[in-house]
Amino acid sequence: MRAALLFVLAISLHSSFAGAQEPALIAQGAMIRTLDRVSGKTVDFEFTPGQRHEIGKLQIEMSECRYPVDNPAGDAFAQLVIREQATPEPVFQGWMIASSPAISALDHARYDVWVLRCIIS
Repeated sequence: MRAALLFVLAISLHSSFAGAQEPALIAQGAMIRTLDRVSGKTVDFEFTPGQRHEIGKLQIEMSECRYPVDNPAGDAFAQLVIREQATPEPVFQGWMIASSPAISALDHARYDVWVLRCIIS
């Protein structure tokens, strides 16, 4: 089921990038929220492309944030790579969507990470 949802997401993102239905613009950065499930603490980070932030043992890097011209606040999507210390492979690599965070979510025992919006001027 998850694979089917990711396939549908990939097709819709490809359509957005190709400009078929809704043209997407590249933003100056992204606002990402993290949740530590143990402490209950949330932290919001502002990212610029290529910037990294750490929360606990996770390192989050955002490479790009895009948003549709018609809805810059609600339908933002960011490309993230999330790594855990001492683990060579990323625990998450891909696009997260602000309006549908469950479609492509980080699967981690302690932390949640999701995109709030793109940062635009």
